[in-house]
Amino acid sequence: MASLLSRLAPLVITLRGSKRGFSTAQRTLDSVARLQRKPKSFAPPSRLTAKVDVARRDVDGWPVFSLSPKGRQPDTRAIYLHGGCYVYEIDPVHWTFIANLAVEAGITVIVPIMPLAPAGTASVVVPAVADLAASLIAEVGAENLSIIGDSSGGGMSLAVAMELRDRELPPLHRTVLIAPWLDISGTDPMLAVIAPTDPWLAVPGTHAAGKLYRDELGEGDWRVSPLHGDLTGLGPITMFSGTRDIVHADAMRFLPLAAEAGLEVDYHEGQGMLHNYPILPMPEGDAARMAIVAAIR
Repeated sequence: MASLLSRLAPLVITLRGSKRGFSTAQRTLDSVARLQRKPKSFAPPSRLTAKVDVARRDVDGWPVFSLSPKGRQPDTRAIYLHGGCYVYEIDPVHWTFIANLAVEAGITVIVPIMPLAPAGTASVVVPAVADLAASLIAEVGAENLSIIGDSSGGGMSLAVAMELRDRELPPLHRTVLIAPWLDISGTDPMLAVIAPTDPWLAVPGTHAAGKLYRDELGEGDWRVSPLHGDLTGLGPITMFSGTRDIVHADAMRFLPLAAEAGLEVDYHEGQGMLHNYPILPMPEGDAARMAIVAAIR
């Protein structure tokens, strides 16, 4: 039975007006313009230092944070790529989730603060994240590195794993896809079926955000829509998808393609769950997080 918090979450998201912000392309573009004029902070909340050690370095002009269990520097690492339709900054909810992962899995989580679209576009961001991953592979080995991403960060995570494969680097320990956005085109017929029950996302606004991120690339380019790329040769994948989430349509298309490509996929479906439920503070999110901890530990 769904928890009380999971039943209340759609109401809270609705009252916040999240879906209204995605209801038209112009509303989303106006929001992006406001954030360009007054960017939000990307820094991890200071309260996290009670449970994790936080360090920052700059890599090619990007802030890159490392969160580790207090007093420890584990060799096992994970890169975390945050969601936000490629246009919204990392949120305190992300930081809390990341800190919990670091402590519970006993690993160091690396969080690059990618430039947001339209300044940060796929043809630049994907290879830059792959460069970061390659440097970590050289340091600790691919068997000690996972990549985790939620929503748009999930799509980016899969694209980065494909880029690393194309560079002939060994497969990562695990790729974790949380409500991944795997096709930015917005053309799947299932979107119209799911959209009325999704309290968070809508196609017009997400499509507009995806257009900013893809820039000169086509909507079917694997760097922005990895669902259309070559999935062979990737390492094991853990994926989470809620049925009240428009990107659940992507998950449904991904699974048979992954099976055809011979991938090992540990799939978790949240019946009645909304977008990004694994990172939200509710029992279903806690259970999903523990499954991620088991996968990346």
